[in-house]
Amino acid sequence: MRYLPLTPDDRTAMLAAIGAKTIDDLFVDVPESARLAGPVDLPRVAGELEVERALKALAGKNVVAGDVPFFCGAGAYRHHVPATVDHIIQRSEFLTSYTPYQPEIAQGTLQYLYEFQTQVANLTGMAVANASLYDGSTAMAEGVLMATRVTRRNKAVISGGVHPHYVAATETVVHAVGVETEALPAAVDAEADVIARIGPDTACVVVQTPNVFGTATDVTKIAEAAHAAGALLIVVVTEAVSMGLLKSPGEMGADIVAAEGQSIGNALNYGGPYVGLFACREKLIRQMPGRLCGETVDADGERGFVLTLSTREQHIRRDKATSNICTNSGLCSLAFTIHMSLLGEAGLRKMALLNHEKALATRDALAAIPGVEVLTPRFFNEFAVKLPRPAAAVVEALAGDRILAGVPFSRLAPQAGMDDVLLVAATETTTDADIQALASALAKVLAN
Repeated sequence: MRYLPLTPDDRTAMLAAIGAKTIDDLFVDVPESARLAGPVDLPRVAGELEVERALKALAGKNVVAGDVPFFCGAGAYRHHVPATVDHIIQRSEFLTSYTPYQPEIAQGTLQYLYEFQTQVANLTGMAVANASLYDGSTAMAEGVLMATRVTRRNKAVISGGVHPHYVAATETVVHAVGVETEALPAAVDAEADVIARIGPDTACVVVQTPNVFGTATDVTKIAEAAHAAGALLIVVVTEAVSMGLLKSPGEMGADIVAAEGQSIGNALNYGGPYVGLFACREKLIRQMPGRLCGETVDADGERGFVLTLSTREQHIRRDKATSNICTNSGLCSLAFTIHMSLLGEAGLRKMALLNHEKALATRDALAAIPGVEVLTPRFFNEFAVKLPRPAAAVVEALAGDRILAGVPFSRLAPQAGMDDVLLVAATETTTDADIQALASALAKVLAN
């Protein structure tokens, strides 16, 4: 009973109080196709040694990104993380309580969050940033909800270049409060198509640059169109390193920036945990979700840090909170801050330039292969190519040769009708030998 404290009578009373007949009634919103007919196919009982053996065998089937030529991106990028980052985040000084409720005993946590906010604000070109969110996709959802509160409108227009998983996560979050979303069809280079969809009920326009196909776009004119209609512009960035080379969202007129910070300080880690970056204009600060750390002085006049704004449900009345999912990813934001501090502005720009150069070399190598068409007109470190056959099958064939060639777009959006499109990413970790191996193996597969 340690983990099952409720009796059958307790559960029956609880269900009756909310008007549900059975526990199954609590899952009516989960599609039938997503439900399991019974328990998962796992042994009911196993010893620790047996479990370790089984998991080790499963792990052995994986191909580690650093062991083979690796060109996967699509929102999760392989970058070199200095050993210093992992060493520092494991120091006992950072093994503090989860939330810095008491500033007198959490100055270290508050200070690095303050430094993190400063870095994110500088990186995005925005006035203020919060102390991080879960990840980039939920940051986008929070941005849409924030825009509806600010504008008192109820519709979000989403470009066809926004990552499909970000769109799906946002739709999942916002539909519960009645926000309407209009997601345009997937498109390689059509961020400006959102302009024609802006109307008097549009709370915000959501664009991504570089978009999911890698296309980098100056969204200044989109910002102007949105503002002329009384709407806000939300710019999504899935590759944070790109902001070291490209014009910042703030320079292009963004009102809200929702980004994924995984690229800086955080390894791939099978998809998480990651860190959501969130920044906005100063006039919108009181509608920003999450925590905001500020600098002050103590009773002795010494520099100190506090939680300046905390519009979360943990801090204020739930019905007054700007968000109920906006917890910050403290350890990942610390890793981000350490890596950014090691790089500095000059280092970040150099790293970003190296990413672009590697992507150019990869593009040139693939473009020379008969049957391969490069779709992305301008890019940072990722681009899309059209193949003469389904991309998923090509990726599987190359994986058999221990080359991870990229991400088939069909994996992100199965219904988009773009099964022959492959997303290819190159970073500073990509070598000339990797590029040659990919080009040679792809040419061989397509020739057969």
